Amino acid sequence: MRGNAKMSRNRSVSDAPNPFVHELKLTFLDKLQVAVMSVTVAPIRLIFVVLFLLMVWPIVALAVAFRSEEDRLKPVSGWRLLLRPVVLFLCRAVFFAGGFYWVTVKGKQASSKEAPILLVAPHSSFFDALPVVFLGLTSLVAKASTHQILLFGTLIEFSQPVLVKREDPNSRINTIKEIQRRGQAQGQWPQIIIFPEGTCTNRSCLISFKQGAFYPGVPVQPVCVRYPNRLDTITWTWDGPGAFTQLWLTLCQFYNRCEIEYLPVYSPNEAEKADPKLFANNVRDAMARCLQCPVTDHTYDDLRPARTSTKPVLAKLKELENLHSKLGLSADQMQNLLDKVGVVTDSKTGKEKATEVTFEEFSICLDLPKSDTLQRVFDLYDTNASGMIDLREYIIGLSLVTASTSNDSTIQLAFQ
Repeated sequence: MRGNAKMSRNRSVSDAPNPFVHELKLTFLDKLQVAVMSVTVAPIRLIFVVLFLLMVWPIVALAVAFRSEEDRLKPVSGWRLLLRPVVLFLCRAVFFAGGFYWVTVKGKQASSKEAPILLVAPHSSFFDALPVVFLGLTSLVAKASTHQILLFGTLIEFSQPVLVKREDPNSRINTIKEIQRRGQAQGQWPQIIIFPEGTCTNRSCLISFKQGAFYPGVPVQPVCVRYPNRLDTITWTWDGPGAFTQLWLTLCQFYNRCEIEYLPVYSPNEAEKADPKLFANNVRDAMARCLQCPVTDHTYDDLRPARTSTKPVLAKLKELENLHSKLGLSADQMQNLLDKVGVVTDSKTGKEKATEVTFEEFSICLDLPKSDTLQRVFDLYDTNASGMIDLREYIIGLSLVTASTSNDSTIQLAFQ
């Protein structure tokens, strides 16, 4: 049964794990395998990966060359379209050389006329290029910066992508308009592949879907992706192993598995057409049921303070979580604590206080006794040893540790 304009089919759960952290633990046997493969199989695989990439590059470079601006606004046709099967074969060969010998596919991909938009989730790695290849290397919605990546930038241009500059609000509006234009073209354009989460997560849950794919109000086909290897060398999040580490560890596996599952085409009802957020939430709920994972209202924007700030805010979430555990706080107590510190007022004036607090004020605000553990929590944010911390940064960290989904006012305060 579908939701209405006020409520989606499943509400977000409050106990969802932190989606932006990936901790990779190698056993002794894993380390031994990596050591042996690093001097035997992995270098050979890497050579073939590079070889196939070098083979595909001149083909796509030729396909995108000598196109006018008018041509760029039209679907690829003629001799350029004939090059697509060759490009797809070589792209598949790249992943085969990397150890992805087979991909399990469930369900059936809809046509462009049936579903102009393909929604792929969860998005967890640069290895998600493999599902893109299996989907036909059709148009992508990607960051504008990807257009400049050596080799891969030309390949992305070949797909006739919709490019978006995340920091430019006008670019986002233009992106939505372009998706709308192509989505309503009655199958004239190839399908648009969108990763609706907008950033990489650890696949433990589905975070908020960006609404750009849902504004056109056209049918979409959800596509669920899994990497069921015993050792997860695929996931690439902002807090975890780096890209090269994950790439090399993946090359050092005997084989790598990938599963792609096509869900039935999701046609929005009138309420969902009028409310893109409702549409997005309902599609996300359907995918979460298929993946058997929770949902959370984290977004890409939750990462921006951590990426631009020199303070720990989110970079030490794991330690913050452990310290709160030592304080004896349960998940429910942490949620109540978050609600409590969301708005800080002065007891005398009733006006909102400055968010800079001392350790004593921090203890009073949290209504917790002073202790070494609480001091450690305070020191985690007092990076310049000033004896003061910004309570907003603590709110951000605490909200992500609790995977809060119902504290919009708290998050807004934190980002002010």
